[in-house]
Amino acid sequence: MDDHRITSQSPLIFFIIALGFSWLFWIPAAFIDENILKPPWVILLYIGGLGPALSGICLTFLNKDKESRREYWRRVYDVKRISPRWYPVILFGYPLLSVLLMLVLNGHIKLNDSFSELLLQPFRIIPFVLYLFIFGPLPEELGWRGYALDKLQNRMNAVAASLLLGAVWATWHIPLFFMKGTYQNEMGFGSAAFWRFMVSAVIISIFFTWIYNNNRSSILSAALFHFSVNLTGNVLGESSKLELIRIPLLIVIAFILVAIYGSKELSKKPDKNMLP
Repeated sequence: MDDHRITSQSPLIFFIIALGFSWLFWIPAAFIDENILKPPWVILLYIGGLGPALSGICLTFLNKDKESRREYWRRVYDVKRISPRWYPVILFGYPLLSVLLMLVLNGHIKLNDSFSELLLQPFRIIPFVLYLFIFGPLPEELGWRGYALDKLQNRMNAVAASLLLGAVWATWHIPLFFMKGTYQNEMGFGSAAFWRFMVSAVIISIFFTWIYNNNRSSILSAALFHFSVNLTGNVLGESSKLELIRIPLLIVIAFILVAIYGSKELSKKPDKNMLP
């Protein structure tokens, strides 16, 4: 188990590198009075988004031996690490919850306007799905869950580690609220939607840990769940009423998971799932 000194293996070092690298590109981008999703400005958005991956990969190669480095990459691509019964939970749990809430609140399913337009050109759906997975969930989870979560869980219980990581993860997004063209910019910094976003990131981190710890520390499992959450936001039309209901519901479900799986590991078989 790691001690509490600040060394290259400290979670603090990971956070400094991850946020520092991302914000090095994102803070200047926030001052650009142009749509950040358009060339050439979008390159700043993409490069900055690599902060967690860069930090996780570099620190893994710095602090681990050859076999541990190989194991790191196996956790990314090895689909067998994920139990078959977990795939429906990972891929469809969050979308299904959102759909059910929308049906209860509105009586119908409302699609996001941009996704409705995408359906008119079905050949664009697969590239869109691949884009959504590659530019976000995958590079982020190479760092957040792939590296930082294990370091935090070596120092505190799974729930505390989840909440702390969720708070840092939410904070990492802040420059995006100042970039024209981003999903976060449409919410507005300091708005009610901003605070819902921040709280959701903290709460949903418990679900990430629950999935990760029960699937042999699979980075892929975290990336797929991250993808399902992002895809839901891109497909379904959001509303403040929906978000106000969804957050308390997520909190209730999180409490249930902690009661069933325990706050220490959030896992039924921690000895087989947790990394040293």
